[in-house]
Amino acid sequence: MTHPDRQTSIKRLKRIEGQVRGLTRMLEEDRYCIDVLTQLSAVKAALSSVEREVLKDHAGHCVENAIGSGNPDAQREKFTELVDLVLRRPV
Repeated sequence: MTHPDRQTSIKRLKRIEGQVRGLTRMLEEDRYCIDVLTQLSAVKAALSSVEREVLKDHAGHCVENAIGSGNPDAQREKFTELVDLVLRRPV
């Protein structure tokens, strides 16, 4: 990842880490299930957002560089990585 994008993702992940710790406390305090579920949804959405940014960066740099290299092996490798990633994601 490029430096500014990496720093943004790191900040987001640290914020998510705090949310997860908050979820642990909520469960320890026997908080209302709907409140816990709401926070779980927020964490999942935040992780998905970071995932999208990392994927966009990968496609915009790593895959683009492989295509620009003219090296068919590098191009095939990056393409296969993306296909494998998409296929292992839950639907």
